[in-house]
Amino acid sequence: MSSLITVREHARLTTADVPVSEMLAQVSQTAFDWLLSESSRLRGPGGGARLVELESRRELRLDNYVGVLESPCGTRVEILPKAMEQGENIEAGRDLLRKMLTRCLNLTPRQSSPTELRTFDAPLTEWVARQFLLGVDHLLKRGLRFDYHLVPEELHYLRGRLSVARQLRQPPGRAHVFQVEHDLFDADRAENRLIRSALGVVCRNTRDPGNWRLAHELAHHLHEVPFSSDVKADFQRWRDDRLMAHYAPVRNWCSLILHGQMPLTVLGTRAGQSMLFPMERVYEQYVGLGLRRWLPAGAELTMHSMRHCLTMHRDQEWFQLRPDFLIEHDGQCVIADAKWKLLDGALRNGEQKYGLSQADFYQLYAYGQKYLGGAGTLYLFYPRTSLFRTALSPFHFNEHLQLLVVPFDLERECPVMEFLAEVPPGSEHR
Repeated sequence: MSSLITVREHARLTTADVPVSEMLAQVSQTAFDWLLSESSRLRGPGGGARLVELESRRELRLDNYVGVLESPCGTRVEILPKAMEQGENIEAGRDLLRKMLTRCLNLTPRQSSPTELRTFDAPLTEWVARQFLLGVDHLLKRGLRFDYHLVPEELHYLRGRLSVARQLRQPPGRAHVFQVEHDLFDADRAENRLIRSALGVVCRNTRDPGNWRLAHELAHHLHEVPFSSDVKADFQRWRDDRLMAHYAPVRNWCSLILHGQMPLTVLGTRAGQSMLFPMERVYEQYVGLGLRRWLPAGAELTMHSMRHCLTMHRDQEWFQLRPDFLIEHDGQCVIADAKWKLLDGALRNGEQKYGLSQADFYQLYAYGQKYLGGAGTLYLFYPRTSLFRTALSPFHFNEHLQLLVVPFDLERECPVMEFLAEVPPGSEHR
């Protein structure tokens, strides 16, 4: 029997019988062991991302991944972003994650009413399935695209073109059988195969009655379309011309379900619909998209620039410096980083330091030396909350290099300040 557990990132999971909360939940021993094995698989022999950290033989702590994962025993764990405000409910966390993923993955939700996104009370995977199914339903009403493809056959009569090479290779006694090939006009094309495959995933894994009914109804309409035998190759064949424009809203949902080309996805499906995203990268990309829309006209933003390294050793560049955002405008340069941490503006003392990390300051200082030549302005963007509403007073590394710590409004998708107001002067915002 499957069960659903909803927690926040960095929550603790245990096999002990404990009161359930957003930061502590009980799982079965099989789910506990599976999470440990998945974390080892994800890290690999060379290290890397960590899904969980073992605290004791009966307790582990989740890292900063968000999404949904499902163990082979049927336990589903929904991991939501950390609570932005005191007492924030689960649905608010779900809505925030949906909004950020929709923007970061360039997805276009289809809704039958403006309130559907808020009232569809289901885990992330069911919401993704619902948006995909609504998109496919709209696509079928617009009409599937057919295409010609070559079909080789053995017939007792000539149809299409005779394949001379295959005909000559026939053994004696089969001269009366014709090796032919002809063009067939049907729905067997890359886009439809991928949609059919994604429908198959939804049909097998959805637990929502409405999603189940709609998925099987759509699969019946597409029963003549084969499943994709090579998902990656079919995504490369997906056409984006004018005649295929009505397929565009479905592509990203389809890709998200099949885990074909989504760079943020770190775990694929095993026994169920597992879909995990590193929250730091989700936030980073969300801030980048907001900056692109909000920067002054003519400003150029580069994500993860690799122009400089920390040091040279034996004519080789070591320790690449990759700031989240490099912003250039009218010959001037600004460096910015996005950190998924919660600050408290009231902790303005030398001991607590607003909750800031010294390592983050070291990192920004290195960026300032290499990218700005030790003179200019650096930015750190943290999520805006009721405890962190306005930018902090500037931090001065020296008289020429300063760092501004700025709240980023997740609702308005922009920094809470006149960003680049002085660099350069006279710029008008879009």
